[in-house]
Amino acid sequence: MTQLSPAANKPYFNFQFGLLCVSNFLFSASFSMMLPELPGYLTKMGGAEYKGLIIALFTLMAAISRPFSGKLTDTVGRVPVMIFGSLVCVICSLMYPVLTTVSGFLFLRFIHGFSTGFKPTATSAYGADVVHESRRGEALGALAIGYSLGSSVGPLLGSYLVMRFSYNTMFYVSSLCALGSVAILYNIKETLKQKQKFSFRLLKIKKEEIFDKTAIKPAIIMLLLCFPIGCVLTLSPELSSSVGIKNKGFYYAVYTVSSLVIRLIAGKSSDKYGRVVVLIGTSLVQMIAFILLAFAHTFMMVLISAIVFGLAIGMNGPTIMAWAVDRCQPEHRGRAVASVYIALELGIGGGAIFSAWIFNNRMENMVYAFLSPAVLALLSMSLLLLWKRKQKRIDAQQSLGVIEFTE
Repeated sequence: MTQLSPAANKPYFNFQFGLLCVSNFLFSASFSMMLPELPGYLTKMGGAEYKGLIIALFTLMAAISRPFSGKLTDTVGRVPVMIFGSLVCVICSLMYPVLTTVSGFLFLRFIHGFSTGFKPTATSAYGADVVHESRRGEALGALAIGYSLGSSVGPLLGSYLVMRFSYNTMFYVSSLCALGSVAILYNIKETLKQKQKFSFRLLKIKKEEIFDKTAIKPAIIMLLLCFPIGCVLTLSPELSSSVGIKNKGFYYAVYTVSSLVIRLIAGKSSDKYGRVVVLIGTSLVQMIAFILLAFAHTFMMVLISAIVFGLAIGMNGPTIMAWAVDRCQPEHRGRAVASVYIALELGIGGGAIFSAWIFNNRMENMVYAFLSPAVLALLSMSLLLLWKRKQKRIDAQQSLGVIEFTE
């Protein structure tokens, strides 16, 4: 039996790692608590036809900023990039009560995207730094637990604050959560060994620094499997209201709790069975979730679809990130992670715009909006099976080559 090296057995979950998980929780809660209420907030301002832009503008800026966050993560350090991302949340949350026009709101959503463009990139690189490659999926899954908890508590809290108090109260609490994330990050030790001081020349991005070629396959799968998130973020508040669910954060809470449970149970599965094998299974599960969601017309059907979707999404993110880091050079971890996050943002933003366009504020169109992600999940599964078969054939040919050479 193969024995793991001492580095592989070295524990990664220490006090510093725990602090980062808490920071993830507060950061995630900060921006996710707004999500179920922003469509109603924009409608109240007279911008109902722009619902698809709530997520699309946010993710567009996140995607644009990824090459910069990836380069800065690999040069200036993981911690400064995480702090900057959280600070953006602090400032933007405070500005929502000030910019009360439709154009001002949409501008702020665009700027707010800097937050997720920076912090998750550096967080994933940090997680890859502190663990042996044989446990990379487990570590990134553990980091995602804090993020998932924030994503489950945040929407419920945001909707409660709006129902009990006001939209402005929700925005101020959001800013406070982000400020807590910043305070924690100041107590986290940097893991990048060869750091550079920040200078504006580092913001000059070369063509080869925009996207890491080794991340192409993980990025394609990330795009296909994150398109549904944009659909859910845009349309689940409408669906929840149609089946009598008063708290618009309910769907978010259910699927994120479900994703948390599967990470706790199966966080090591991609390390044990392989990244592609796990992603084939999660693509199938995600396809089933959106077929259920497309035809959901009762509370119970919405609940079941949210649970099934959470099972898929809980494994997708950490597995895809671990796959991307597996394939890249250690000195380009930030760039590889940023490349996959670009695909994530494009997927979420595309899903938000496409679903809002299909829905067009007509409930009878909901079925078509939710069936399209099911088709993309099927495409993801097909590509993964094709790549797995191709890799198996290459491995067999290499094995034969070794045998012939030996003989």
